[in-house]
Order: sequence, then C-alpha cells, then structure tokens
Amino acid sequence: MVKFTAQEKMNTVKRYLEGVEGYTALAKELGMNRSRLQFWVRKYQYHGEKAFSASYTNYSVHYKLDVLNYMNENGTSIFETAAIFNLPSDSTLWTWQHLYETQGLAALKTKKKGRPPMKNDKKQKEKKHPTGNSMEEMQAELERLRMENAYFKKVECLSSEQRKITKQDKAQVIYELRHKFPIKALLRIAGIPRSTYYYWVKTFGRPDSDTELKDLIQIIYDEHEGRYGYRRIRDELANRGHRVNHKKVQRIMKELDLKCLVRIKKYKSYKGTIGKTASNILGRQFQAEKPNEKWVTDITEFKLFGEKQYLSPVLDLYNGEIITYTIGPRPTYSLVSTMLDQAFKRLTPGDVLLMHSDQGWHYQMRKYRQALNERGITQSMSRKGNCLDNAVMENFFGIMKSEFLYLKEFESMEHFKKELAKYIDYYNHRRIKAKLKGMSPVQYRTHAQQIA
Repeated sequence: MVKFTAQEKMNTVKRYLEGVEGYTALAKELGMNRSRLQFWVRKYQYHGEKAFSASYTNYSVHYKLDVLNYMNENGTSIFETAAIFNLPSDSTLWTWQHLYETQGLAALKTKKKGRPPMKNDKKQKEKKHPTGNSMEEMQAELERLRMENAYFKKVECLSSEQRKITKQDKAQVIYELRHKFPIKALLRIAGIPRSTYYYWVKTFGRPDSDTELKDLIQIIYDEHEGRYGYRRIRDELANRGHRVNHKKVQRIMKELDLKCLVRIKKYKSYKGTIGKTASNILGRQFQAEKPNEKWVTDITEFKLFGEKQYLSPVLDLYNGEIITYTIGPRPTYSLVSTMLDQAFKRLTPGDVLLMHSDQGWHYQMRKYRQALNERGITQSMSRKGNCLDNAVMENFFGIMKSEFLYLKEFESMEHFKKELAKYIDYYNHRRIKAKLKGMSPVQYRTHAQQIA
C-alpha cells in the first residue's frame, strides 16, 4: 500500500473539494483505493487539518468501548464513526468490533509490540509462581473484566433495539447485576451517580402513573386516525377535563410511537394572464372579525384509480370552516361557478365580503368577476408566484391530504367521494384547533353567536 504524508493527504482532499476532480479519477491517479480517499475527505470535514497530524496513540480499553458504544447508540456506520473519532482508518474500528464480538472485552487490551525483555531466572520464577499479592491483583483484574463484559453485553442488547440508552436503562442493568458485582464498581462503569441509580430503583415494580393518560391519548389518536399532533391532543385532553402540559403529551406520544403525517403540495392552476387580475387586497391579513367577511378559495388535484379529481372549496377565514365545495373529473369553469352559487346561499343581508384566490385562470374569467360584482363582493388575488398570499387555503389542502387522502384506502371513486364528504364534515364539526380555543370551526362560530 502506498504511503502518503500528511501534506499529500491534505492536498489531495483540497483537490477533491475544489470540485474539479471526482473520487474515482483522483484515486486512480494516485494509485489508491477510492474508499480510502473518501475516508480522508470525511475526516477532514470533521477535524480539518488535525485529521492528518501524526498520531501514535495507544487507545485504552475504555476509549475503545466508548467508540463502540457511540456507534451502537447512534446507529452510525463503521466508516462514519471512524471519521468522527479521527481513527487512522475504518479498518481499525472494524478490528475492535470483531475482537469484542468474538473474544470479549479482554481482547481489546493493547498488546506490547516486539519481543519481551530477557529477565533473570529469579524474576521468571516469580512470574510463573506469583506471590499472594500478585495473584490477588490478577484475580481482581479478572473480576473487573468479567464485570465490564457482563455490563456492556446487557447494554449492547438494549442498543440493538435502536434506541438511545437512558439513565433508567443503565440503572436497570446495574440492578440486574447487583448480586454478582459490587454496585459501586458498576456505577463507575455506567458513569451515573449513586443517587440517580437509587432514584430509578425506587420506581422499579411501581405501577405506571400515566397508564390512564396513555390509554386516553391512544384513544384520541385512533379516533382522529392519526391526524392529531401533540398540541391538538393536548387541547382535546383539556376539552375532556384533563389539564396536561404539552411537553408531557409529546413525551408520551414519543414513547407510544404516535406521529402525525407530513403535508403534500397542491395542484397549480396558473396558466398565465388570460383575463384580468385583481390586486392583493387581502394582503395576508388572514383574521376576520365575523363570518362572511373574508373567504378564500383554490383548486387542488387528486389522483386515484388512474383518474384525476379536482376539488374546489371555499373557506371562511373567520373560523376556518369549509363553506362549500365541488368536485369533478376536470378543472373546468363550471366547477368554480357551481361552487360560487352554493357559497352565495350562505350570505346574509348586510354582509360585506372579500373573496380571495390565486391567479388561476378560472378567477381571471369575466364570468367569475361578473358574479362577484353583481353581489358587491370585492375580488382579491395573490401576487404571481407568492403561494403564501393564500396560505390558509394551502394549509387546508396539506392537512386534508395528510389526514385523509394518504391515510385511507378507497374501493372506488364513489367511495372516495363519500369519504371526502365525511372528512369535511369531521373537519368542520369535530376537528379542534388551538387558535379557536380548542374548538372546531362550527363550535367556535356557534359559541361566538351565543355570546354576541
């Protein structure tokens, strides 16, 4: 294998980082393995020029165990871990792992290189026939190695479950080994205080005080089909008479592995200027003081059973309620005009309404603008390329697709439409929001009307 100086390694890494030459070309030019060059680059990214300074360190058993435990607890690869700890090569760490797994902890002890020094007969006999003191030392050392081996084997079983080793886990291991080894020595290996150990020992065998709360959180999560995160579950718990800190709810959900889904982007209906556009009168002022003061609308696309369906809803910014919606196989103007006719039925005398949309071609058409003008409705449009100008509608589409479209399985397009109607009813009447004081949109509107 070709040897390289620290400066040569540094120059090679810099050539790669300049972006002119790739791993394969550089490795071939220098007559070296590609993975070796990758390891140099990774070390440099972690340690800079110190990555190539000469080192003749004899690693202790404890240091080797720390490296192996870090790799197990964090799930990093041998290659990545060796770079993080600035080891000479990834094969060094591979050797440590192999020795530990096949021969145990004692195999990690560094052996002195070269021939042992010549000693006189008296010292050789003392070595072959040790005195009482040396025998005791050897037995103590052997006992210590047995203890470390037993402790780290149990810890390794926990880390194999791909979770972080907590102080509670360490206390549990010490508790299981307390009859075989001194607790004081086990605490030293585990690196936890005596008080911490006895704190957790007191909890062993004690019933979980959060059992009832965990069951209730699971019920709420299942009722809403995984749509609720920890904040909304916290609010729902409050509605049911349980005041719980959001951090505790988050911790319990993490223990139960309950997660909310991610949002997906929507269909874009912009096709250029084909009619007249309106100014952005809404100006991202998404708050409304009363119903039917500010409405927003848009169109989104679904792909199911090899077909497409387009949804056109209207949302009231007062409480986030879906006023009405239409759905069809094509994003035609009739999809929007029917939606408008249905939404206008919600208006009452005296309503002064602002209708906001993006610059989709439907909303630029003369028929659309005329329908708004006839009812004295002010038209507002997002600026070109500014999706945040209609953020509330975008947010609804993201929530709907995460909580409904990607959570359920549908038998047919008709089944999909029925389930969509159920979801929008659920969204309006049952799905609570933090900004609505823990109420659903309809509950909030009804409550406001009652106290008015």
